[in-house]
Amino acid sequence: MSAELAKEDYYDYPDLYDNAVPTKPPAEVIPPCDSKADESLYHICITAISLVVMLILVVLARQQKVVGSLKGVPALLSPVNFLDHTQHKALSVAVFGVLFCRLVGVILSPNPLPFTKDPQNKEYWLILALFYYPALYYPLLACGTLHITVGYVLGSLLSWTHFGILIWHKVDCPKTPQIYKYHSLLSSLPEIACLAFLSFQYPLLLFKGFKGTEKSDPFEDLKSSYYTDYVKNILKKKKPSQASSSSSKPKLTERITYALKSYIYTPKEVFRFPLKLAISLVVASIALYQMALLLVIGVVPTLQIVRKGVNEDIAFLLAGFNIILSDDRKEVVKIVAYYMWCVEVCYVSAVTLTCLVNLVMFMRSMVLHRSNLRGLYRGDIYNVYNCQRSIRPSRPALVCWMGYTSYQAAFICLGMVIQTLVFFICFLFAVFLVIIPILYGKNLVVFHIIGRMWPFWLTLSLTVLIQHLTSRFFFIKKEAGTQDLTNRGGLFLLTYLLFPVNVLVGALLGIWRLVITALFNIVHLGRMDISLLNRSVEAFDTGYRCYAHYLKIEVSQSHPVMKAFCGLLLRSPSQDKGTGDAARNAEEGIQLVSQDKKQNKVPDAKQARGHWHLLYTLVNNPSLVGSRKHFQRQSSESVLNGTLKRSSKEGSKKEGGTTAASKEGERPASED
Repeated sequence: MSAELAKEDYYDYPDLYDNAVPTKPPAEVIPPCDSKADESLYHICITAISLVVMLILVVLARQQKVVGSLKGVPALLSPVNFLDHTQHKALSVAVFGVLFCRLVGVILSPNPLPFTKDPQNKEYWLILALFYYPALYYPLLACGTLHITVGYVLGSLLSWTHFGILIWHKVDCPKTPQIYKYHSLLSSLPEIACLAFLSFQYPLLLFKGFKGTEKSDPFEDLKSSYYTDYVKNILKKKKPSQASSSSSKPKLTERITYALKSYIYTPKEVFRFPLKLAISLVVASIALYQMALLLVIGVVPTLQIVRKGVNEDIAFLLAGFNIILSDDRKEVVKIVAYYMWCVEVCYVSAVTLTCLVNLVMFMRSMVLHRSNLRGLYRGDIYNVYNCQRSIRPSRPALVCWMGYTSYQAAFICLGMVIQTLVFFICFLFAVFLVIIPILYGKNLVVFHIIGRMWPFWLTLSLTVLIQHLTSRFFFIKKEAGTQDLTNRGGLFLLTYLLFPVNVLVGALLGIWRLVITALFNIVHLGRMDISLLNRSVEAFDTGYRCYAHYLKIEVSQSHPVMKAFCGLLLRSPSQDKGTGDAARNAEEGIQLVSQDKKQNKVPDAKQARGHWHLLYTLVNNPSLVGSRKHFQRQSSESVLNGTLKRSSKEGSKKEGGTTAASKEGERPASED
C-alpha cells in the first residue's frame, strides 16, 4: 500500500520527487544521415562515365586487333579477358574484393539500389542490385586488360572517383542507424583498402608504360620464365638422402615440426597459385572479416544494453520462476549483471575462436591447394578423384569453375555462424556448469551427478584398463622381432566375460564418435578442399565436388609443362636473332615439328634433348590420355593419367614419388 501511495503522490506532485528519483541518460539516437554528395546523382553520373569508358575500350581493342603485328594468331586483347593469366592479377583481386564488400552492404541496406527508396518492393530492387554493381565495377577490371596508356589513364580516373566519393560519404556520415552506429564505417574498410590499392596501382602501371617497362604482349604468359623454371625443378635429380630418411621412423620432434609446417604456408619460387584461386583466398578473407564484424556488433551492444538496464525488478521476475538468488535485491542485481557479463565474455570468446579456427583452416587450405595442383600436374589424380578420370573440360566442371569463388565465400559465412553458435554453447556449459560452481562452491549439479555415478565410471575405466594390460602382457608375445598372439583360450574367455560391460563402453564411444564427427564437420564446413563425407560417397559433398571440378579446369588449361612447351614452340628465329640462344631455340622447338629437312644439321645431343622434351610434354599432357590406343585396353592400375606404372620401388623414387596414396580425411598429393 505504501508503494502505491508513493506512486500516486508522485503523479500528483511530480516536482517533489524529481530530485529523489535517479534518471538514466537517454539512449543515443542516430538519425538518418544524407551525405552532401548525393548518392543517387553520383550513381547516375558514374554509370554514364563507366559506359563511355567501356565504349572507348572496345574501340581501342578492335583497333589493336586490326593493326596488330600477329598474323594468324588470335590476340587476347578484348576487355573481357581479365581472368586470363596474361593480365594483372592484383587488379582482379582488388575489384572482386570491392564487389563482395558492396554485396554485403546491399544485403544489409534498407535501400539496395541507390536510385530508389521504395521499401515495399525491396526484394525486386535487391535482385536488380545484384546485377547492377558487377556492371558498375566492371570497367575497373577492363581498363587494365589492354596494357596501353589510355586504359591506365581511364582506370586511374575511375578508381580515384570511386575512392574519393566513398571517403566523402564516410566522412560526412560516419554513423548510421542500421545495426550499429559504426557498422557501415567498419564494414567499408576492406572496400576502402581495395579502392586505395586500385588508385595506386593504375598510376603505377601508367608510369611503367611511360618508361617502356610495361608492354602489350599477348604471349607474355607463355614467355614467362616461371614455366621453364618449373620444368627444370621437376627434372632435377633428387638427393638419395631423402629416400633413405623417409624409410626410417621419424622422431617425435620431427613429427611435431612436420605437423606445424603442414599448417604454415611458405611460398616457393617454382609454384604460383592460379588467378581464380588467389581471388578466392582474398574474398574468403574479406568474408571472414565481414562475418566476424557482423557477429560482434549484432549481439555484443545488445548484451551491454541489457546488462546496464538490469534493476531491482529482476528479482520479482526471477521469483516468478521460483529462482531466488538472494534476499537482498541489490545483491540480486549484481549477480544478474555478473552473469550477463559472463555471457558476453563467452560470446566474444566464441567469435574469437571461430576467427582463429578459420585462419588456421585458410593456412592449411593453401598448403593443400599447392599439393593438389602439383600432384595433378604430375598426373596423380587418385588423391583428388579416387578413380581414373581424364582431365578435360566439361559442362559441370565449367559451372563449378565459374561459381567456385562465390561458393567459397558463402561457405565461409555459413560456417562462421554455425561455428560461433556451437562454440558459444560449449563456453556457456563450461562457465556456468563447471567454472563458476567451482569458484563459488555452489550449484555443483554436474559434479553431484558424476559423483553419484562413480561406481559406473570406475567399472568402465577398470574394464578398459584390464583389456589394455592383458593385451600387452598376456596375449601378445615377441620373438625374433615379430609379434604374435598367445594364450588364445584366455583371450576368448575374457572376451566373453567382458561382453556386457563393453556394450556400455561402446555406447559411450558412439556418443563420442558423434560429437567428434559433428565438431570436425562444423570446423571444416568453410573448406572445400576436403570432403566431409566418406571417400566412397564424396561425390555427394557439393563443396568438394565443386573443388574437384575446379581443379580439372585449372590443370587442363594452365599446365606449366604444357605452357613451357608452347612457349618453346612460339619462339621464332627472328626474335632471337643475334643471340647465342637463337639456334638452340629453333633446333629444340620449331625444327622438331617441321617435316622438311633443314640445310643446317642439328647436333645429335641437342636433337635428342629436344625430342625428349617433346615426348615428356606429350606423355604428361592430361588432355591426350583418352585418345591413346592403349587407354581403352589397359586397366586403371597400369596407367595413371598417361604416366607408366612403376614396377619397383626404385623406379618410384627416381620419378619423385608419384604413386597415389589412398588416405582418409585430408589427402594432399605428395610434394615434388
